[in-house]
Amino acid sequence: MKREIVISRACPVCESTDFTGLFQKQVLQLVRCADCRTVYVNPVEESLTTGEFYDRLATPFYLSPAKLESDYSPVRFQRELKLFRRFCRSGPVLDVGCSTGAFLFQLKTMFPTDYDVTGVDVVGPALDYAEKQGVHVLRESYLKKDFQGRTFAAVTFWAVLEHLLNPRAFLAKTVSLLSPGGFCFVLVPNFQSLAVRLLGAKYRYIFPQHLNYFTGSTLKRLVEAYPEFQIVYAGSTHFNPIVILQDFRGRGQFVSDEERAELLKRTTGYKQNPLLKPFKLALAGVEALLGGLNLADNIVLVLQKTGR
Repeated sequence: MKREIVISRACPVCESTDFTGLFQKQVLQLVRCADCRTVYVNPVEESLTTGEFYDRLATPFYLSPAKLESDYSPVRFQRELKLFRRFCRSGPVLDVGCSTGAFLFQLKTMFPTDYDVTGVDVVGPALDYAEKQGVHVLRESYLKKDFQGRTFAAVTFWAVLEHLLNPRAFLAKTVSLLSPGGFCFVLVPNFQSLAVRLLGAKYRYIFPQHLNYFTGSTLKRLVEAYPEFQIVYAGSTHFNPIVILQDFRGRGQFVSDEERAELLKRTTGYKQNPLLKPFKLALAGVEALLGGLNLADNIVLVLQKTGR
């Protein structure tokens, strides 16, 4: 049996090597940076820093019928598309960690003449699916890719930075790829969300794929390392009470890929059911309240390249 290589790491935000232990969830050790308070996994398995882990995950999760049906549903990226259109109305778009290409597919479908879309990822099976849907993809590491002077009006990181060993390097590369005035969109799970406060380590999204656990303040500190970026929008979004109910009853084990995919499918079905409109309106009100308190499930930032 191949023995997994384990990598020790510095803080992904301030690069300090001074930390204290926070808690352990099975094999996952979460620590808190003593300098900037960022929570991150240390050490990490090497396969999580390459495409190897995600290649193994592709069939049971990313390419499962339930996950694909959810991702390619018109309701899947409603919040992201609304925010994206608010700031970027046209131009070339690069989606980093594009996976099966669902966001770019929705963007191109809804606004076919406004954007020239490209996705980049290292997960071969997921990219195969994206290409079958007509999404142009690059099959290589974002950090190693030579874009040969090409620039973009927008670069998106939808639920990506939490997976990265070195998110600082990804943002530094993005600075060089954005046109002056271009936008970078970042969405990550919120480690100060209501769900985390209620569930702690039992929360399903504290799991091996997530190497970094941001709060609003630590995410902003990460971005502030790059003076070329100006934060033009900061918010908290998404709320799924079903996750809280299920995880509260659970034993704190990692939730299976199949179970996560099935919940996504069910949630998508609820959103599309016209009989549940009163419930959806009430849920939207709760989400708005939590968002105003920075307690919703995700943090989102929109960064603009200022040209400095």
